Amino acid sequence: MLAGHFQSTRERTIATDGPILVLHDRTEFSYQRENPDAIGITKSINSGWDKAGRLRSNTVCGILMHSSLALTTEGLPLGLTAVKFWTRKKFKGTAALKKKINPTRVPIEKKESIRWLDNVRQSTELLGDSGRCAQVGDRESDIYELFCAARDAGTHFVIRTCVDRLAGDGNHTIADEMDEVAVKGRHCIHVRNNNGDPDEAVLEIRYRKLRVLPPIGKQKRYPALILTVIHAEERVTPKNRKKIEWKLITNLPVSSRTDAIGKFEWYALRWKIEEFHRILKSGCKAEESKLRTAQRVTNLIPLFCILSWRVFWMTMLNRAAPDAPPTLALTATIGVLDRLVNDRPKARRKTLSRYLIKVARLGGYLARASDRPPRNTVIVARAVTPHRHSARCHGRRRICG
Repeated sequence: MLAGHFQSTRERTIATDGPILVLHDRTEFSYQRENPDAIGITKSINSGWDKAGRLRSNTVCGILMHSSLALTTEGLPLGLTAVKFWTRKKFKGTAALKKKINPTRVPIEKKESIRWLDNVRQSTELLGDSGRCAQVGDRESDIYELFCAARDAGTHFVIRTCVDRLAGDGNHTIADEMDEVAVKGRHCIHVRNNNGDPDEAVLEIRYRKLRVLPPIGKQKRYPALILTVIHAEERVTPKNRKKIEWKLITNLPVSSRTDAIGKFEWYALRWKIEEFHRILKSGCKAEESKLRTAQRVTNLIPLFCILSWRVFWMTMLNRAAPDAPPTLALTATIGVLDRLVNDRPKARRKTLSRYLIKVARLGGYLARASDRPPRNTVIVARAVTPHRHSARCHGRRRICG
């Protein structure tokens, strides 16, 4: 069902200059069903203690989705490159499994983590120019097999690391070696503290190329890799917020402070796939579907995926090129929008920004001079939610969330 969209994503990346970031992440869709077997289950959660003092647990009914989103380094989403759905017929607690077996000794093919490798391979094959792409993932993607899969596919990766692996000759770890690295520079970023007030954080940048070893139980199957580890952390712990400490691992060259900061900026764009999932759930309301089986739900969600990407793309395109012609994103709807929404007195040029603001005004956007550009929320509110033109402003705010 997504084959046509994947091909369009490939065409958009070919028409774009510069590196392409492929963001990977997992999300869950939860449903309330009398018969969970038809949908499947995702996890077990604790729901408090009963009167006898026993811990109660409930299984969550739903499906899981692992998606991959192509993005320019300016933050413009180009489309999905891979999507994988799955459910669990029987939930097995991770903590209980770790008592019986060492997870690092289980072949990746027998784990759900194989989805990371599958999506990296599918995305790289789809986009074609593997050397131009960089796979970006959070700490869940810190998998040695993924590093090897990226090497075999000829692509790059920027992963937030959480595993302290063996390094060098195997007599020490990555952390031991990074402790010896001198600070290569400092970088100031603007953050907010626990009270929401603006604050500044001065990060010390360290990086080193080193030899990383696979887990002990898998050293016969996977080779050692030459990778670069980048650390950015505050020297002093601030009072009103957590100390910032970021650790990345990559197979891209890093030879200067600027290169290191650039990799952190790439990783910061990973939040875009979280925004895509938010549009999918809050805007398209994918979790409100009444379909009874996982097969039917997984037929519906791909349609929502295309709609969510389209809304996300138009929102970011409006910020990147507001003066572009409206036909870049809209076609026959231009005439309809002219009839539905009257132009502002000073609005004469037919630009993309002008018509996307019209779409947003249908979703409740007030378009005041001091307002920021419309967000995904107001655009998706019109795309998937009926809106009465006679609604008051407070009603529009409620519909738009």
